[in-house]
Amino acid sequence: MATIPQVARALQTVLGPVAERAARATGLVQRASKLTGARFVQTLVFGWLAQPQARLSQLVQTAATLGVEISAQGLDARFGEASADCWREVVEAAVQVVLAADPVAVPVLQRFTAVMVQDCTTLTLPDALATAWPGCGGSTPTSGAAALKLGVRLDLASGRLDGPHVEAGRTNDHTTTVATLPLPAGALRLADLGFFSLTELAAQDAQGVYFLSRWQPGTAIFTPDGQRHELLPLLEAAATPVVDQPVRLGARQRLPARLLAVRVPQEVADQRRRRLRAAARDKGRAVSATRLALCAWTVLVTNVPAERLTVREALVLARARWQIELLFKLWKSHQQVDEWRSGNPWRILTEVYAKLLAVIVQHWLILVGCWHAPDRSLVKAAQAIQAHALHLAAVFDEHSRLCQALQTVSRCLAVGRLNKRKTAPATVQLLLALETEGLVVHFTDTGRDRCWLGRVWGSGAPDRRGPSCEDTDAGTSPHLPTDLYPRAARRLPAGHPPAQRAAGAGLPGQAGAAAA
Repeated sequence: MATIPQVARALQTVLGPVAERAARATGLVQRASKLTGARFVQTLVFGWLAQPQARLSQLVQTAATLGVEISAQGLDARFGEASADCWREVVEAAVQVVLAADPVAVPVLQRFTAVMVQDCTTLTLPDALATAWPGCGGSTPTSGAAALKLGVRLDLASGRLDGPHVEAGRTNDHTTTVATLPLPAGALRLADLGFFSLTELAAQDAQGVYFLSRWQPGTAIFTPDGQRHELLPLLEAAATPVVDQPVRLGARQRLPARLLAVRVPQEVADQRRRRLRAAARDKGRAVSATRLALCAWTVLVTNVPAERLTVREALVLARARWQIELLFKLWKSHQQVDEWRSGNPWRILTEVYAKLLAVIVQHWLILVGCWHAPDRSLVKAAQAIQAHALHLAAVFDEHSRLCQALQTVSRCLAVGRLNKRKTAPATVQLLLALETEGLVVHFTDTGRDRCWLGRVWGSGAPDRRGPSCEDTDAGTSPHLPTDLYPRAARRLPAGHPPAQRAAGAGLPGQAGAAAA
């Protein structure tokens, strides 16, 4: 478990001697100066941590807090290719620091040694940096001639952060650093289809690592007796709206797995088809009838045994993959790692690195402040850290005072919790609901891709006291339909679609789902 003294030592090491060595090695600092390499790094980290859109005039005030008097022009003169190289080395050193909290008290997560969510996000850079950091050449509106790809892996249980690993924007997800990092035996890997590789999954399976993923279109499916089946006929032949059967994946690998599929309500399928057609129209492509028909199903594949993970639990865990997207959103919207005020490409690259180091520091503080709370709010935590950033800078050199300041920050983070929502449940609410007997998840009849939680009592309709949730991306977030919960389906209010009210009986494996 990470402690406040450990975080203090990590801060003073990375922002101190590590930064100083990097500045000397890259030529950023070549002679004695009042703005040493360490002070330069500390100025930008704490300055942009306190105010992501800080101007030079505000950054020199941060330098003054650290005991360095320098003009805005003098600070601006430090930005160049050497500063970018220095910052890259410091970020790489910070990524190597391993800090983790005690595993959060969510029972379904505690069944695994780790629940690792991995993904990449891209930052577009000025075209002048294309030689150093080639992008995808503008193939999409968000890509350009120059770009950075950030690979990140996050343990939802302990909060351990691997990354951000910085690579060229055109790097394929399969070949990024984060895709090749080893996983401990007994860990569960959650990743989007950009990382789907049967060769890699088979290697991880042999090492005792579990995976849970959406099915990759085109992946060959075989039954245990060796018969190949197309996915759609296999699902349509099922007599129930929930499918959980053993399969083999891949024409060559024949990887043993479970095929999990749940039929979604008609309005959800229609919404998916509208989105699919719109995306295809934008790219000038046609949509096959098979893909349109598969919109009626949420399909997952996993090697986790049924006795360890039910269909219901798999659906919720698959939705938890979205937590890393929320982390990227926090970095971009709150810390603004993809925004800058300068037109100087090397200053821009330096600012990007500085903000990446700032979000790493921010995550360290979250680990000791609030990661233990399942209902922590990362947005509120980031706001609290922003308010205390200059205080940390002021006491940075003294270990005991820095620990006291971190303790104050920790207390502030501990009270920042998610608000109780009545329209969209947080992922943690769904994870904890898995342990609550009688709690059900089903869709409303509003015509939107929405579901809500309610409690089934001995008689009458479900008590609509729980929150609801909206799937903002039908392509990535699986659904939690009523079909998994026969009791609730039989008692749905009359306004709900007939298909949901009628789908309540005879589901295989329902006893296991109820026991969960």
